[in-house]
Amino acid sequence: MRARGFTLVEVMVALAIVAITLPALLVALYQQVDDAAYLRDKTQAEMVALNKLAEMRLVVASTRNVQAGKDNGDIEFADREWFWWADTTATESGKVFRVEIRVALDEKRREQPLFMLTAFMFGDLTIDPAGLPDGSSSGSAASESIGLAWDPRVAGPAAAASSWCGR
Repeated sequence: MRARGFTLVEVMVALAIVAITLPALLVALYQQVDDAAYLRDKTQAEMVALNKLAEMRLVVASTRNVQAGKDNGDIEFADREWFWWADTTATESGKVFRVEIRVALDEKRREQPLFMLTAFMFGDLTIDPAGLPDGSSSGSAASESIGLAWDPRVAGPAAAASSWCGR
């Protein structure tokens, strides 16, 4: 009568299979965790860039002035310190300005940011009397009621083009 159980060869083959597949599975698991953290950082960097663009649009709407130049700074967002760089340049038309905002977690990563946002803003912010609604005064704070040439609905998210930088 034969005893039940596995032979030594069968056990050795099973251990060899486990020894080969287990590290491969762990590498795949670590890669997934790393990718999830990278995508979280990239999404938060996008939020920082969009917040900075919204801040710039508010300043432009209140001062009615867009100036070409470079600006940079740091901000705390989601319990982390983020560094941003904004380059505003005039286009060939002279009335449209190109704004490029780069965001990174390290101050030395300006040329390799996590996220880069490119948007366009209009620099012609004079009051257009034809754009004023009937009976409204030019002292109103809303840009729609004073007929500014800069329209936040036009220069909203549709006017902003974002690009994902390589890892």
